[in-house]
Amino acid sequence: MHTPSRTVRLGLAAVLGVAALTGAWQFVQASDHQDTADVELNPTQDMTDFYAFPTTAGRIALVLNSHPFISPAEAASSSFDPNLLYQIKIDNTGDALEDLVLQVTFSGTGANQKVFVRGPFAPTVRGAMQNVVSSMEPAVTGAINTTLGSTSGMQVYAGVRDEPFFIDLEQFFRILPDRRPGTGPLSTPSTATASAFRPVGQAVNVLNGANVASLVIELPTAQLTAGGNAKIGLWGTISR
Repeated sequence: MHTPSRTVRLGLAAVLGVAALTGAWQFVQASDHQDTADVELNPTQDMTDFYAFPTTAGRIALVLNSHPFISPAEAASSSFDPNLLYQIKIDNTGDALEDLVLQVTFSGTGANQKVFVRGPFAPTVRGAMQNVVSSMEPAVTGAINTTLGSTSGMQVYAGVRDEPFFIDLEQFFRILPDRRPGTGPLSTPSTATASAFRPVGQAVNVLNGANVASLVIELPTAQLTAGGNAKIGLWGTISR
């Protein structure tokens, strides 16, 4: 696996999803890896991607990926940070504030780690600050790397999966050389030498072979909507 220098930051756009559960979907395509010094030093709290898409009739899948650049050698022993709170937030009234939240926590480390999923429920605190873990009983709990729950209710999978994002980082730096790292093989040249990404077959995915910690929740869409409004906003957070 080609692992970029720890000083390389992809610096791409933030992750946001908006879904209209009936009719047309609106997609925001972006990814975000190692975008700040803080998450570069604490990779388990680095959220890389958030996805939402319909599955079978009346159900929706929510995917929150974190901890980029897990190597194949690290995959078997990697787990989620038990000191972090992973949350998926749902706005079902159109005011860009969460009306519901799914909270995910972990206990233990390594292959014996357990996941706890609470919600969806109305949060006592909105926003990114002062979020606390609910005292309610988990809706789903069990071992990571296992499909948990029921096909008619909530299903959960938490574990290491193949990195889904693709980026030709070498060409990206040729287009935007001011984003280059200060040292290493990708640090030169300092002026733009390309204006577009290379075509399929020539582009080189710098993330090929890398893995992420993937949290997947599938549940009935009716648990996320309200008042007959099928349009919802979705986003994820990771906090201590």
